[in-house]
Amino acid sequence: MMRAMQLDRPGAPLRPVDRPVPEPGPGELLVAIAACGVCRTDLHIADGDLNGPLPIVPGHEIVGRVAAVGKGVTEFTIGDRIGVPWLGRSCGCCPYCREGRENLCDAPLFTGFSRDGGFATHAVADARHCFAIPDAFGDVEAAPLLCAGLIGYRALKRAGEGAALGLYGFGAAAHILAQVAIAQGRRVHAFTRPGDRAAQDFARSLGCASAQGSGEAPPEALDAAILFAPVGALVPEALRHVRKGGRVVCAGIHMSDIPSFAYADLWGERMLLSVANLTRADGAEFLALAARVPVKTRTTVFALAQANEALDILRSGGIEGAAVLVPEGP
Repeated sequence: MMRAMQLDRPGAPLRPVDRPVPEPGPGELLVAIAACGVCRTDLHIADGDLNGPLPIVPGHEIVGRVAAVGKGVTEFTIGDRIGVPWLGRSCGCCPYCREGRENLCDAPLFTGFSRDGGFATHAVADARHCFAIPDAFGDVEAAPLLCAGLIGYRALKRAGEGAALGLYGFGAAAHILAQVAIAQGRRVHAFTRPGDRAAQDFARSLGCASAQGSGEAPPEALDAAILFAPVGALVPEALRHVRKGGRVVCAGIHMSDIPSFAYADLWGERMLLSVANLTRADGAEFLALAARVPVKTRTTVFALAQANEALDILRSGGIEGAAVLVPEGP
């Protein structure tokens, strides 16, 4: 038997359940989970901001070992340490997949949203969408890389190569991406909740050139800004601080409505972009880069049974870095 934390309905606490350990089908792996990050997307799913099939086991930043291999799998063998990301499967035949843009697949499966995820002791995953985890990272340290890192990296690529980069919302993704951007020689300016001195001090400790509340101006015009906070009002705020030709990238899967704003804030060939999911190429590139930097993730560990507590603290903004669940407890 396996243990999982299951969401039965939006807004309800996750419920502990015992289930038979599943068997992997053709092309699949059974993963014995060592750690699973708690992402803001998990919070959106639990709160009903994102509506998928229920009941569901959330969690899409999975690190574990292969416990069983389905028919036809050649990528991994029993005992391999792997990561399972948000994009759990792509169809391979829609126009987007054929163009190499599987992140926009018309018939995807998403880990912890449309197939059971990692708030559990075991999970089944499509072997083609799993990643080998670099030896540079422990299980807990690697877990946030599987979404906060991977999708954040896609957002960083969309932001272009400008030297002055603003990061709005300094949580799990931003604390990873700040390290990557600084290693690339960029000047990173962090924006936090107004008055959040602890987050601002954390950003400076990682080498950010400045840290201020989200309503304040940075010390220089930005070449690009990435929004990790799911707050639509930050879009026009960021646009006002981006120089002509600059970019504002919305990195989350969910955001509150964007208020109206003056066209002058967009004019000057400024660009407003969004990021959807990830590709396997993104994952391979980022994990190799993260090991070279090397990225140091800041984590707070919770036992699997404490999943509701972890979500509550994330909801309140009380996590510095990333929250991670482990089956055996911290």
